Amino acid sequence: MDSRQAEFVVSSQRNFFRTGATLPVAFRLKALKKLYGAIEARQAEICDALKHDLGKSETESYMCEIGLVLSEITYMRRHLRKLAGARTVPTPLAQFASHSFTQPVPYGNVLIMSPWNYPFLLSLEPLVDAIAAGNTAIVKPSAYAPATTRAIAGLVAACFPPEFVAVVTGGRQENAALLEQKFDLIFFTGSQAVGKVVLRHAAEHLTPAVLELGGKSPCIVDASADLTLAAKRIVFGKFLNCGQTCVAPDYILCHGT
Repeated sequence: MDSRQAEFVVSSQRNFFRTGATLPVAFRLKALKKLYGAIEARQAEICDALKHDLGKSETESYMCEIGLVLSEITYMRRHLRKLAGARTVPTPLAQFASHSFTQPVPYGNVLIMSPWNYPFLLSLEPLVDAIAAGNTAIVKPSAYAPATTRAIAGLVAACFPPEFVAVVTGGRQENAALLEQKFDLIFFTGSQAVGKVVLRHAAEHLTPAVLELGGKSPCIVDASADLTLAAKRIVFGKFLNCGQTCVAPDYILCHGT
């Protein structure tokens, strides 16, 4: 994908958003229901892709990725009408006799960039929330998880037209082409180094960005801890997904006694 192709995809989504089609709660709920059914129907395919890319077992794939996405969809379907509704707020005395409220509205066109370590979860969970909020979205999975990327692309294409939700595959060239475009929100999960690049591009258009970046994760064990239980939990957190988790324990700060 070059800049011209990226511009076409973004423009088509922006035009679709301007029609107001994504605004009704009924539209969002229907989209979430369709996505839920498609994930369930393609669960074996998704597990095979995660096995191919990362060596994940079927149990770990469901526990750490597929099941969490399905849970997010369930939550949004259950609470969306309340989340999307107006909320009454206090009215200043100067505006006495009037009624004040806040009304959540979608950003518009959202870019979601996900990493390779949880390629399904960190592509689809932000997408679920983007759809629930009434946005259009472009999902750019990591080039380092090609099988899962293909599974995601097939899943999304089976559920939604590209002017609503599109998946862009590829590597740095595609990332650069997308980041040249103006989005209304960017959601990025990855390293601090790439996060800085994303934020610089977002700043060019004054685009708000959500960055979930890596870092150091200490484990604090104080005097009240059950050491056997704490050790089991620390080991679980460190070895889960072969240690490739942004909050996997890096070092331990333990009480001396």
